[in-house]
Amino acid sequence: TMAWQPVLSEAAPRLEVVIRNASLDEAETLRKILVAAVEGGTAAAYSAEQRRAWIEVVPKGVAWRERLGRLETLVAQTQGRLVGFMSFNRPLAEVDLAYVLPEVMGRGVAQALYAVLENRARVAMIEELRTDASALARPFFKRRGWNEIARQEVVAVGVSMHNFKMSKALR
Repeated sequence: TMAWQPVLSEAAPRLEVVIRNASLDEAETLRKILVAAVEGGTAAAYSAEQRRAWIEVVPKGVAWRERLGRLETLVAQTQGRLVGFMSFNRPLAEVDLAYVLPEVMGRGVAQALYAVLENRARVAMIEELRTDASALARPFFKRRGWNEIARQEVVAVGVSMHNFKMSKALR
């Protein structure tokens, strides 16, 4: 398959998005966004083999709905279409899932999702947020005041890839 390279330009117009709580009925759509984001959006940082392994370990069906059901998930919608989502694991104070469609990357979707998520964490008096950020997400979090703790090697279905343990103090 051809590697799709996102064109990230500061000049890309911001999308008008509505941020709202996800419904479990949207689980399959959210999984499709995740798959599209990994396949198309992370090609600059991860090999085709790594992207396939990443997608392979994402639960499907009931297991995926159960995973989402344990998280607070926000969705970004533009013109009635879901274009991204971000999930918060409140007990762990962790940003767990953060994906936007490749065609809207760099247009403020993740920024809008993250602003709502961080605000909710602050209102909940959470002192520190954590995440395991992909190589693609790492600069996004760094620009928002997150600290990189460590580069990690993770193995998915026998394929090694890296991500970054990060945190941000909210107090």
